[in-house]
Amino acid sequence: MLLEDLRLAHESIERLEAGISDRILDDPRHVRSRLARDHEISAFLNQIQSQSTRALHIYNNEQEARTAEIQSISSGDVFEEFYKQLAGIKDYQKRYPNAPVENLERAYKKVEDGGPGFSGDIDGMFTGEEAFGRFFDLTMLHEEYLNLPGVKGARKLTYLQYLDIFNQFAPPQCPISRQDKMTDEYFSYAGTLAQYLESFMRRTKPLEDLEKLFRSFDEEFDQQWEKDEVPGWQAQRSQTNGAASNGPVTEGTGEGVWCADCAKEFKNDNVYKAHLGGKKHIKNAEVRQNGTDSKAPNGSSATSSIPHGQRLKERAIAEREHRVRRLAASMTTEHTDTRTNVERKAGMTDRERQQELAALYAENDEMELARANGTKEGADNDDEEEKVYNPLKLPLAWDGRPIPFWLYKLHGLGVEFPCEICGNYTYMGRRAFDKHFSEPRHVYGLKCLGISGQTSLFAQITGIEEAGRLWEKVLRDKKEAGLGGGWGKAGKGRGFGGEEEMEDQAGNVMPRKVWEDLKRAGLLE
Repeated sequence: MLLEDLRLAHESIERLEAGISDRILDDPRHVRSRLARDHEISAFLNQIQSQSTRALHIYNNEQEARTAEIQSISSGDVFEEFYKQLAGIKDYQKRYPNAPVENLERAYKKVEDGGPGFSGDIDGMFTGEEAFGRFFDLTMLHEEYLNLPGVKGARKLTYLQYLDIFNQFAPPQCPISRQDKMTDEYFSYAGTLAQYLESFMRRTKPLEDLEKLFRSFDEEFDQQWEKDEVPGWQAQRSQTNGAASNGPVTEGTGEGVWCADCAKEFKNDNVYKAHLGGKKHIKNAEVRQNGTDSKAPNGSSATSSIPHGQRLKERAIAEREHRVRRLAASMTTEHTDTRTNVERKAGMTDRERQQELAALYAENDEMELARANGTKEGADNDDEEEKVYNPLKLPLAWDGRPIPFWLYKLHGLGVEFPCEICGNYTYMGRRAFDKHFSEPRHVYGLKCLGISGQTSLFAQITGIEEAGRLWEKVLRDKKEAGLGGGWGKAGKGRGFGGEEEMEDQAGNVMPRKVWEDLKRAGLLE
């Protein structure tokens, strides 16, 4: 039944292409829904590749059997061949009466159209810290890094600082020396870090040709290694004139004496001479005799200071470091967002972090439910406003959606400031509280208490009793300074600044001193 297998392969490919087209037309806004869509499309593409491979195999490798089957159908009695195949199908159904029938039409439909949906577990792909692929989760690798040999001076390195240097392997950013990197612990750490970043990229970018990208990383590393240009892993060489292999330093700091056998630099010549008689130096010199000669970069004769086996291990470690550097450079956005997210979460309590994570899951469930209900009812209603999910009761921004939680914390909008003068009204955030003292609500409350005039004196005062005591003190101070005014026998007094003016019965305004002189002279009625 090669023709039937070939027909089924072509049908599957066409239905898979139609299913991919339907999903590409969707534009989910939630990151979880987008990842589920991308992974589902990736699974369909893998099935297309599998079915295409099967079809090509039938076309290329089973051509004779396919030709024979076509001839058996086209030549001779057509009905006889038809009933023969029909009998075979009936016999198969009798032997396997409960065999399931694959429904290709339903197998590639979307969930809202009655399809099976994505079989993968998006929630299980990412940790809570990763937030569906938005941020890195390097907490365990940070702990492993702090326990590496040679990181004694960086034991207090915080997670935020680690995010800045985890892809830096050359001094001064990396405190681990080249000798400490040759340990099994560091080799395992570098491999785990590269494996995590590679896995993170596969989970967040399922539709990209990652195999091609990873091959380019390997090719780039091979070229740099051949040219001896890998940062921090250049071959340590000592230039020689004849049989001498140790002497003045040609690589390193450029000062002191360099021991090519031990790949170590000595600042003092006496220490270097004493080192030559040590057991470690003698052992390294014997091992180094098995090394190969090479040419120094300037063309002079040079002898490699590292045994061949050790150089192979250096290459393996350097390759892992190069992979980490290139992967981190390819995910610069996620790297930056991770650092920003860690800074933001540093000012949050554990309860607030749990609420934020719950809101992230609830928002997606709400959107999926609304989307499913909208499809079941028949059509989307573009005129109706979308329901905004706001479990944390955050203030709304200009676009009608809740402001980001980090902005809510930055402005202190979670702190309540009640004001008794305003009728026990509560203001959220220091900015709104400071601003309300000049607003009509607070001014009206002061007037109801009999307080008028300069209300700026009552800023930061929210209690009725406290405001009453302050107003009594203001009146008392004015009265003691003679600025209280009041009606006299011949007129009334008004205070303006530091000078008091009086008014006679005719409405003429004059300074108090002039008014008193006119009164003593009897010129005022």
